[in-house]
Amino acid sequence: MARILRGDIYWVELSPGRGREQTRRRPVLVLSREIFNERSGTIMALAITSQPQRAGFPLTYPLPERLLHKPSWVKISQVRTLSTERLGKKLGRLPEAEVNRIIEGLLDIIGP
Repeated sequence: MARILRGDIYWVELSPGRGREQTRRRPVLVLSREIFNERSGTIMALAITSQPQRAGFPLTYPLPERLLHKPSWVKISQVRTLSTERLGKKLGRLPEAEVNRIIEGLLDIIGP
């Protein structure tokens, strides 16, 4: 598999899930750095949804319009550690500045 970088967006199967976890096949945004992804065989990622979101930042982050095939939002509170074996097709890459903004949102949620 090609290098997996922070900011990459891949299709992933998230089922089965429980409670309010995101499930089904959906895109995820990779948060973890390349060295972690490579050495651990896992990634840390955030689920992406195409359902319009009422919650704003820091709970969700709108993706640039042309990045995916329809309007989408990163669900910042939906952090998952996933095997790299789950990764499907790469869909794109989010610019570093926007990834950093999403990480700021995650830090707002979990605190210092």
